[in-house]
Amino acid sequence: MMAVDLGIAIVEPRQGQCVLIGSMKANWFRRAWAGLSPLAGLLLLCLLWSLGSMRSDLLPTPTLNLMPPMERRALPFAMLAVAAAVFAVARGAKRPRARGAGAAVLIGLGLFVAPAELALAAHGWTSELTRVALFSLAPLFAVVFEPYTGRGAGPQSRSGLLSALVAVAGTLLVFPVGIPGSIESGGAFCAVILAAACVAAANCGGVKMAHDLPGNSIASLAVIAGGTAATGFAAQSALTEQMVWKWNTIAPELAWSAAVELPALLLLFWLMRRMSATRMTTRFVLAPLMTILIGFMLQRPAIEPRTWLGLFLMTAGAVGILLAPEEEPEAGSSLLKLNRK
Repeated sequence: MMAVDLGIAIVEPRQGQCVLIGSMKANWFRRAWAGLSPLAGLLLLCLLWSLGSMRSDLLPTPTLNLMPPMERRALPFAMLAVAAAVFAVARGAKRPRARGAGAAVLIGLGLFVAPAELALAAHGWTSELTRVALFSLAPLFAVVFEPYTGRGAGPQSRSGLLSALVAVAGTLLVFPVGIPGSIESGGAFCAVILAAACVAAANCGGVKMAHDLPGNSIASLAVIAGGTAATGFAAQSALTEQMVWKWNTIAPELAWSAAVELPALLLLFWLMRRMSATRMTTRFVLAPLMTILIGFMLQRPAIEPRTWLGLFLMTAGAVGILLAPEEEPEAGSSLLKLNRK
């Protein structure tokens, strides 16, 4: 009799069993989506950034670069502040307190304004390829900084540090960096490294603040940080450039910012609740990697073995950071002593 009952249970499960199986499947899909959606968002962010290399091909040539650089930089951040403000009002997001607002201003300055200013100061003394290579140090800085922001959820294993070093080595193979030959070029070299460290530290602070804020208040962080960046770049443009207000010049830049740069910025703040800062900073490795791969597909140039090796190491390093285990840092641990698993 028990054998018959068992057979019936297998062929025709009871309603409660069906509900349990359905609930298990729903939970599995929910966990799978929760794990894959941040990765998909990061890859989309990097893809949008990589489109910047094709900006000159996609925008109308007669109006290209007619808008001053700082005014052009301010545009997507102003759009971010407006979009985030509309979302915050619609969802009833709470305003951060004075201390939180001050932290959001610092995040906006450290994540956008200060790195851009440091990179601009180094512009005349370092090449663009050198700056791209040096910004690959951002994940390495984030591995060290993140445990001490208070969140305690960054990749802390030795594999996380090793993966960041592998990514840097691969980037240096693809973008060779020359040794500075003068005091000025050496200072510019250090300025770019400082910019990478500044981005990593601000990203760590942004992730911590995003997790401390309740509910939809991440939109308030985006409003303040985006508004700070837009104000900083617009002020510099007003002081050092002749601002342009002609519609035929602004319209293409508005379209580009709305289609490419604004979605990338929205993804950046969306990821702050869903991914550690160390993993987020892999964008400085993945975005150049995507740019190179897109260029290879379009132009199909001859590729040297050194470049292939560099691309492999960049990919392996970024994947290693994204898959590195997250561990709680020990109290009083040293900046240079990572926890063992």
